[in-house]
Amino acid sequence: MAAAALLASGCMSPQGAALRDASAASRSPDAGMALDPARIDRTLETMVEEGRVAGASVIIWKDGSEAYFKAAGMADREAEKPFTRDTLVQIFSMTKPVTGVALMTLWEQGKFGLDDPLSDHLPQFAALKVADGMDAEGKMMLRDPARPVTIRDVLRHTAGFTYGGGERPADKAWQRLDPLSADKSLAEFGALIPQVPLLYDPGEQWEYSAAVDVQALLVAHFSGMPFDAYVRKAIFEPLGMKDSSWAPPQDQLARLAMIYEAADGAPLSPMDREVWLTPNFRGKPMRMGGSGIVSTVDDYLRFARMLLGEGALGDTRILRPSTVRLMATDHLDPRMTERGWLPGKGQVGFGFDFAVRIAPPASAEENAGAVGEFFWDGWPSMLFWVDPANDMAVVFAVQKVPFDMTLHHDIREAVYGDFVDPRGPDPQ
Repeated sequence: MAAAALLASGCMSPQGAALRDASAASRSPDAGMALDPARIDRTLETMVEEGRVAGASVIIWKDGSEAYFKAAGMADREAEKPFTRDTLVQIFSMTKPVTGVALMTLWEQGKFGLDDPLSDHLPQFAALKVADGMDAEGKMMLRDPARPVTIRDVLRHTAGFTYGGGERPADKAWQRLDPLSADKSLAEFGALIPQVPLLYDPGEQWEYSAAVDVQALLVAHFSGMPFDAYVRKAIFEPLGMKDSSWAPPQDQLARLAMIYEAADGAPLSPMDREVWLTPNFRGKPMRMGGSGIVSTVDDYLRFARMLLGEGALGDTRILRPSTVRLMATDHLDPRMTERGWLPGKGQVGFGFDFAVRIAPPASAEENAGAVGEFFWDGWPSMLFWVDPANDMAVVFAVQKVPFDMTLHHDIREAVYGDFVDPRGPDPQ
């Protein structure tokens, strides 16, 4: 899977204890928001009718029960297969929160500290350098980082890693090494990524990157298991996510939604079959931490419900409540003014593999939402969010590239309607 495609996922302030406490205290069905199923129906149907998507579905859990489900349009238009409840979708960067949860289960076991230097556990990262421009002969200049990369940096995208989607010297090094090629293994990625210089000193900026794939290396290291096997054991199996994996069996291929492209305003067209299938159904060795899971809306909703339940789904506990609250808290220092495209998500900060809303929408153009919600999305316009204030979790499944933020705006507007969050930003 191309790094540039992952970067394009758009997956495009500290928030203190007061906001966390307010968010938890306001988890109530009386928080002032009511769903209008007919409005959500119309929004989905209009997306299909206008040719913005071939098909899509939305599932909502609210106030302790399923409050809404609808699928519209086609999962495979050319084969005349409708989008249904058991349609399989490639979730791309919505894999990232799963990886973060897996790593935090190992933190709860005392395997590491959040502020441990990364190289204490993965020694190959001890020799990391920062790219410091080019010399007169066009050679990249390198220097030592101002401080070591910590595991906290890896969890919040402040380590300085790249995804290789630009023209900076470090991006060029990434492109030459291609560490996340589907033909490489996660272990090979772990040997190559330390050879890619950092973009900046750790803790200086927010930059969406391969940091979550480094999290996958840590999961494998601390668990003593292959990364995907640990995720299956620690998350998928306990939560009953029977249709979620990095490499579904070939007999599930008929359930997989086609990914459609609509570049430069052109009509939707199916992505080339090899590109569409290669990451998941062609037996490639890579198991990325930042992408690759195939799932269904029901499966991913079980994961989202676990987060809404502060680490528990029914009698099954994956994380402690305090750990989920930690992950869903903004960890970006106000001095980190360079945040890439993250401000395009709205009034948000960033926790551990989640964007975190810290203030109500500032305008009608911003995506609707409630203070304290946390969310992430994926390259083919996938989206999920957890809204503790309204006791709600939502999964929006669609397979359209390039990433289309207008779809997220419209589905959120349909869900929230006239709801106005009475809370302002974190007073801290």
